[in-house]
Amino acid sequence: MFGVNLKRNKSNGANGQYIDHNGFLVDLQQVVKIFHTTAGDFTALKGLDLQVGVGEFVSIVGKSGSGKSTLINMITGIDSPTSGEVMVGNTAVHRLKHGQIAVWRGRTVGVIFQFFQLLPTLTAVENVMLPMDYGQIYPSAERPERAMHLLEQVEMADYAHHLPSTLSGGQLQSIAIARALANDPPILAADEPTGNLDSKTTEMVFRLFASLVEQGKTMLMVTHDNDLAKRAKRTIVLADGKIVDEINRTQEV
Repeated sequence: MFGVNLKRNKSNGANGQYIDHNGFLVDLQQVVKIFHTTAGDFTALKGLDLQVGVGEFVSIVGKSGSGKSTLINMITGIDSPTSGEVMVGNTAVHRLKHGQIAVWRGRTVGVIFQFFQLLPTLTAVENVMLPMDYGQIYPSAERPERAMHLLEQVEMADYAHHLPSTLSGGQLQSIAIARALANDPPILAADEPTGNLDSKTTEMVFRLFASLVEQGKTMLMVTHDNDLAKRAKRTIVLADGKIVDEINRTQEV
């Protein structure tokens, strides 16, 4: 079983500078998201409020169409709310302009997708380095070494120069996690990260997430796996664009 032991960059990590004026790392207030389609308007989020503190491990569950992915997209800046406020640290994400979003996300949120989203023409190590090129946090000369270090932590160093097409789903997700950690973001947001993985690899990925939380990362995980969701310290249940239940647990993950 692998684990991660990362040195946090002094200017970028899960520390107090990311806590906003309400004392939360993530603070959503009355968030509404309406999608305009040919079939009519669809309200995916209906005045949703959510607060997440530094170092929390939060799972997000709900039926298909409940608003889970839309919620993650609000927090990561992949999409913007129709109305309401999205605060991440001291940044009003809903007010960022298009050109500002990518830079902010690259330094603040590591996003992990169900279908990995690795660039097929880049090797594993090149995929991990890519966010560093955009984030400009680490000097160019340090990026290859850091990328290899991250791949070592997820036991993918032997596949550093392989293209994604030659790797299994579990290997691809491990590389995607290393890529999400490239700029040492304080938040990791995973949308169905184990949806295409077998049970053994799912367990491996979950334990990696748990180890990152132990080191101070904040983890938001959308999942359809109720057993996996129950192992997070806190579970948010969505239905029809609203939070209908919230479960807090005290036992160790």
